[in-house]
Amino acid sequence: MQLRWQSYTLELSHPFKIAHGTSHTRTAVLLDLDGGLGEAAVVEYHGESVERVSAYLQEAAARLAEAPATLQGRLALLPAAGSRAARAAVEMALFDLWGRELGAPLWRLFGLDPQRAPLTSFTIAMGAPQEMAELARAAKMPILKLKVGDEGDLERLEAVRAARPDARIRVDANGGWTPEVARRLIPELVRLGVEFLEQPLPPEARAAYAGLQGMGLPIFADEPIKTVGDVVEWAPYVDGVVVKLAKSGGLAPARTMIETAHALGLEVMLGCMVETRLAVGAASHLAPLADHADLDGPLLIKNDPFGGLEYDGARLLLPEGSGLGVFRRRDVS
Repeated sequence: MQLRWQSYTLELSHPFKIAHGTSHTRTAVLLDLDGGLGEAAVVEYHGESVERVSAYLQEAAARLAEAPATLQGRLALLPAAGSRAARAAVEMALFDLWGRELGAPLWRLFGLDPQRAPLTSFTIAMGAPQEMAELARAAKMPILKLKVGDEGDLERLEAVRAARPDARIRVDANGGWTPEVARRLIPELVRLGVEFLEQPLPPEARAAYAGLQGMGLPIFADEPIKTVGDVVEWAPYVDGVVVKLAKSGGLAPARTMIETAHALGLEVMLGCMVETRLAVGAASHLAPLADHADLDGPLLIKNDPFGGLEYDGARLLLPEGSGLGVFRRRDVS
């Protein structure tokens, strides 16, 4: 098998500010494995870099050069250590090839109903209260996810709620709050009708999450949820987990994490990084298994080179083509 890859700069429609910092662009590594496509999100706060992704891909390429001609045999050869985002990308490509060989989209091969995919939220990055309110008003999406995590969060939330009294609102602090701030703001979030709160405290403050239970607002963990073991360890502290391919290492581990979370009584939001229709399209094939979706990455960038996954407002139109069902657009280089 021949594996080729290149880095690609994603141009954001608006500056993307979260508690970890502000981005004007993001980087992806796009790969082609004998015609199967994959994407690795280079997210620094998850420890990823182009160099780390490339090192994993070089090792994977050497292993796959003489891989058996079965999906499971090829998956078994992937390096266990290294970049999770790169593993997810190679796994996407292998599943893409598998689906193309069988002539069906992955959701059908997984035995899933695309009509069961939940509506996706739309992310509003941190900014001045009126700026966020204007973006929320312009979005015209029924579910908004607001990025917060520093002083002025309550003013931001008040402004967005006033601008969009009809919207379902979710809040993501990306670990930017202290326990004291969280306990002060959660009653305000309840008052404003927020559906749930994502990652209010840093991952290392897991024990402090116990103090946020019983306050009337479901709490979801995101950043620390990378393996099935993480799902099990966090289950006593939260009401739900966020599963992303780039964190988990691909479709197969992500599906196992979703099933484990449900078995433990947790809700699951299937999320994404700022990624193209390639990676988000891959994730969408698992969307019917999730309780919530945050698969808006392609809606946040201006130069997505892929098609296949489409949106009808907040409704995901899962790819119909074989495999991932994703293809390169000719009008974007």
